[in-house]
Amino acid sequence: MNEPRQPRFDWGLAVLACDDMYNDGTYPELQPSELIVAKQSRGEIVRIGYHEDNDCPVYLVEFDNGRVVGCLEEEILPIRQQPT
Repeated sequence: MNEPRQPRFDWGLAVLACDDMYNDGTYPELQPSELIVAKQSRGEIVRIGYHEDNDCPVYLVEFDNGRVVGCLEEEILPIRQQPT
């Protein structure tokens, strides 16, 4: 068994979706392949877990539309905070 890769992002970080995300069955009330979150949608990381087969972090992101989606690092992009 490999050691899990450490997450690059932290809880509470504001992120954007890198691409449109479609229903893979996670949301049974939506049609298969229905859009869950649009590209550039804003969200916040609310939990970090691990994909056991790939030993990589999975981020639970709550998007502004209220949907919570499991995302890999390549599916989200941190929002840069503007200096004050």
